[in-house]
Amino acid sequence: MRAQGIEIMTLARRGYGLPKPVELLDARRIRTGLRETHEIKLRRLEVLFEVESTNTRLLGLPSPPAGQADVCTCELQHSGRGRRGRRWFAPFGDSLAMSLGWVWRDARRVEPALSLAVGVAIARGLARAGARGVSLKWPNDVWFNDRKIGGVLIELKADESGSAHAVIGIGLNVYLSAAARRELQQTGVRAAAVADACSAGVSRNGLAGALLDELLSMLEQFEREGFAPFRDSWLGLDALQGRTAQVLAGDRAIAGTARGVDADGALLLESAGLMHRFISG
Repeated sequence: MRAQGIEIMTLARRGYGLPKPVELLDARRIRTGLRETHEIKLRRLEVLFEVESTNTRLLGLPSPPAGQADVCTCELQHSGRGRRGRRWFAPFGDSLAMSLGWVWRDARRVEPALSLAVGVAIARGLARAGARGVSLKWPNDVWFNDRKIGGVLIELKADESGSAHAVIGIGLNVYLSAAARRELQQTGVRAAAVADACSAGVSRNGLAGALLDELLSMLEQFEREGFAPFRDSWLGLDALQGRTAQVLAGDRAIAGTARGVDADGALLLESAGLMHRFISG
């Protein structure tokens, strides 16, 4: 267990123990957080003890039927990824790594703004779990007090028929020990946990169920209407609105003032009297 990165205490004349109780993920308990109309849309819910990557796991499985979802979550993820191939740090028992697979009949409907709509769904799920003060940083980070709680990684597998299998990966710090915070700080990440935003304890199963329920609701609406019904909500959660920001786009670095996002989910950055538009960066 230590080789897997799990902290084990040695207790004199008593044996071994975990530093604190751990709530293991449980498929039945996660499902209790779903509305009945959403539960029937869940084709597969895998709860694994360990896996290389929940995203990779779903991308390697046959695509679910249109209108249904496959979900994978785990206790230990050995090769979890963030954006641009960065490693995602996920301590045992203190984090939530979950991926959802969804098929789009028309791949062109998978807009760049999907990650922003996913962020809105995550914020709504966190609110249901008791979190307050959560914000979103374009394009796919979840923040609390200017510190990163988690993020989103969306990967696509296109089909010759014109459809696309999208896998939405979510990584969240539910709790963070002092040691984990120090380790993340050394990598340059200012980290926070969901528990920091809650006045009471957080159930990992309750949080997973709320997130899954909100994601399924969002996907149904996004497929019909796109980003438009989520834009106002995203702007209300925008962590950068009116603040100085710098965008790295390729070999360019442009500094200015963040002015929200447009109808397509592109970041608007005002710089030297001009409004720049970024779809990635």
